[in-house]
Amino acid sequence: MTVLGIETSCDETAAAIVRGPVQREILSNTIRSQIDEHTEFGGVVPEIAARAHIEVLDRIVAEAMNDSGCSWDDLDAVAATAGPGLIGGVIVGFMTAKAIAMAADKPLIGVNHLEGHALTARLTDDLDFPFLLLLVSGGHSQFLMVRGVGDYERLGTTIDDAIGEAFDKTAKLLGLPYPGGPHVEKMAAKGDVRRFRLPRPLLDRPGLDMSFAGLKTALRTQAKKLEPVDDQTIADLCAGFQRAVSDVLATRTGTALNLFRERHPQSEPVIVVAGGVAANQEIRNALTHAAAEAGARFVAPPMHLCTDNAAMIAWAGIERMQLGPVNDMSLPPRPRWPLDSENAGILGAGKKGAKV
Repeated sequence: MTVLGIETSCDETAAAIVRGPVQREILSNTIRSQIDEHTEFGGVVPEIAARAHIEVLDRIVAEAMNDSGCSWDDLDAVAATAGPGLIGGVIVGFMTAKAIAMAADKPLIGVNHLEGHALTARLTDDLDFPFLLLLVSGGHSQFLMVRGVGDYERLGTTIDDAIGEAFDKTAKLLGLPYPGGPHVEKMAAKGDVRRFRLPRPLLDRPGLDMSFAGLKTALRTQAKKLEPVDDQTIADLCAGFQRAVSDVLATRTGTALNLFRERHPQSEPVIVVAGGVAANQEIRNALTHAAAEAGARFVAPPMHLCTDNAAMIAWAGIERMQLGPVNDMSLPPRPRWPLDSENAGILGAGKKGAKV
């Protein structure tokens, strides 16, 4: 099957053509970032994001089609993010996908953005169900049991800030440019991780929930004590913050893998990390080490498929199509759509949790 994917949930406008499930080929993957539009505001402005999607989406889709060498007749379906995300951007992408599907007489697949991240490892690594997923992005930080397409159980989440949000707020607090995450990582590479011992919230409690607001507050307190902070102090604070986040994730990952073994003793223990924060190299290294200590396999998509992209949306559409006929023309775009909700993955397709 050959599927056009469209992604506009936040500040990347993306379109891709993916073929699968046997070949698992990304024929094109075009992404246009909105960093320039949002830099002066220090974060994503929803209305500006939606307008930027409107201005470029037609061209991005045309580029993806041209790069793939496919015609409209070659497509089997159109898949697009229907949520969750900034609702203005989601509407732009999903309504465009509806128009294309109607004009080309193709079925439409409304994809849960988080499911796109969750299933990316099956595109890149031919991974079998079940597996454990750590989803870390600007808006989400969750451990999920992935038992099949549309069959997800949330095991733990952040009780306050998502990890990506905490990175961005930390960068802003220290006067670093937007987007914050990459700049914190860059400064941390120059810092002394031993200078500031920042807290590891909730690690004294059982379970898999996480908290990052207190860590951010502790960093702010340290910075205030040392004002005006010089570049080395900023680097040291970034190093301490990044190490604290990595330690929390590594410790929780070990606990999650133990739970996976209890639930699925006959399955190979696998931890998949997905989402934009998965591009952070120190976090990847910490999770790789945690998996090795637990005797588990660690899987992370390539860096360019960790951040928001349309290839993951097209692939999720292919996964959905294998469960039966899909046409989500009546599906409304939505700002919130929990991945572990009853209808998170298979609206309009029927069988929840079918194995592919």
